[in-house]
Amino acid sequence: MTRLKFNRALCAVMLAGFTLAQAADRIVVIGHANVRKLDQATLQRIFTGKTIEVDGVRVQPVNAAPGTAVRQRFLSQYLQTDEDQYVGYWTVRRYVGKGTPPPEVKQGAEMVDMVGKTPGAIGYIDEADLQPGMNVLLRK
Repeated sequence: MTRLKFNRALCAVMLAGFTLAQAADRIVVIGHANVRKLDQATLQRIFTGKTIEVDGVRVQPVNAAPGTAVRQRFLSQYLQTDEDQYVGYWTVRRYVGKGTPPPEVKQGAEMVDMVGKTPGAIGYIDEADLQPGMNVLLRK
């Protein structure tokens, strides 16, 4: 192998690794088959309890467990908040009688299962866990 071919191959491997690392950091919002694509503003309203219905479909947000990397990235990328602010928001909202926080699941497989089986459910997973046939509602 010539030096030029070796350098090109090395660059290709490095770029592929960078792309995979980026994909591992991405969060994909998934939904039950009866939920349509969403924009970020609607997603924010859903996960803060301000919107409970979209196009006639009652929606049910589902969160990953507190402290998990996927939840932290979701809160940061999609809701522009962090764990403490989000928990505080829901603490106040519950105290004044304006709702309860979304149910939580412990791992990605549970999220996929719950969203797939629950009409109106909306959740999020690592892009690396995305499987063919999943209803992707929003991707950043």
